[in-house]
Amino acid sequence: MTPPVHDMRDIRDQLVVAALAHVPFDGWGERALREAAKDLGFDASMGERAFSGGAVEAVIHFADLADRRLTTEAAAGLPAMPVGARVAWLVRRRLEPWTEQREVIRRAITLLSLPNHTADAMRATWRTVDALWYAAGDVSADFSYYTKRATLAAIYTATLLYWLEDKSDGFAETWAFLDRRLADARALPKWGQQVKRSLSRLPSPLALTGMKLGGRTRFGIRA
Repeated sequence: MTPPVHDMRDIRDQLVVAALAHVPFDGWGERALREAAKDLGFDASMGERAFSGGAVEAVIHFADLADRRLTTEAAAGLPAMPVGARVAWLVRRRLEPWTEQREVIRRAITLLSLPNHTADAMRATWRTVDALWYAAGDVSADFSYYTKRATLAAIYTATLLYWLEDKSDGFAETWAFLDRRLADARALPKWGQQVKRSLSRLPSPLALTGMKLGGRTRFGIRA
């Protein structure tokens, strides 16, 4: 019997979560999505219908699901701490729930590393760091909006790759690495100014379609 669903995003959420058990063996592809659909009691073709863009679309949705879960967790309340510590805590919480899925994430990164998927990878990373800053309480509308996200994108990506190979207890080495990278960023104001100048011709975030500082949508991403 087909389980109840609410909308297509809910179906996609269910499919990518169910696919996690199959990706380590089958990769992000048609077979994993077909098996996920069968596990959920859907028609086997549901995976292909839900992700008409194929494996890359499924991977991007998986990243979006992780971002939404983080946003929901943050909305329930963050520990009282300075902004820098808050960002570090949020990066940790973006990764920690998926500890048992590191092979799934490795395969996702491998797929997105292909030259024809570079734009998809960049968009997914930007959405993640935007979600991180938004959860941290950032509502900047000037050029610091871009510099903060450009800086965090580099730090988050490096931390993610470090975490995937970390064998230390409780990923202590990864979190120490993250703290060092954040400290480095705070110690490089001149570099931040260079990034700001390089972005000086970009439009204000307020002018970008779909982004409402006081609302629920940022670059088309639901909070």
